[in-house]
Amino acid sequence: MSVATILKEKGTEVATAPVETTLAEIARTLHQRRIGAVVITGPGGTIEGIVSERDIVSGVAKDGPQVLGQPAGEVMTRDVHTCDPGDSIYEIMNVMTEHRIRHLPVVVDGKMQGIVSIGDVVKQRIAEVEFEFNEMKRYIGG
Repeated sequence: MSVATILKEKGTEVATAPVETTLAEIARTLHQRRIGAVVITGPGGTIEGIVSERDIVSGVAKDGPQVLGQPAGEVMTRDVHTCDPGDSIYEIMNVMTEHRIRHLPVVVDGKMQGIVSIGDVVKQRIAEVEFEFNEMKRYIGG
C-alpha cells in the first residue's frame, strides 16, 4: 500500500494558514475541522512549517495562555518532514516513529498534494490486515 492509496480514499484537502495566523485561530481550526495539524504556507503555497496540537500545548506550557495571541510563525515546527505519493505506508510509519510526528504533507514537484496522518496510516494498515486475513480464510476454507 502506498500514500497514493490513502489519498485516493481520504482526498487531498489540507488545512493551511499563513504564518501570521494566531495560535488561537489555528486552535479553532483544529477543533472545528477535527484535525490535528495545520500546514503553515508562504507565497505560492510553499510549506513554511506546521502547527500541531502538540505545538500549541507546548507553547501554552512554556509561555502561558498569552501564547495563543502569537502568530503561528513563533511556535510552528519549521523542519517539516514530507512524503511522496509513491512512498509505502511502511516507509512513512518509520518516518513518523523515528521523528515522533503524526502528520506528513504529501509533496510532488514542490507542490503539496495532500497530508497523511498517523490515523490514516493505521486505518489503511488495519484494512490491509483484514483483507489478508479474509484471503487466508477463503484459501483455507475454499
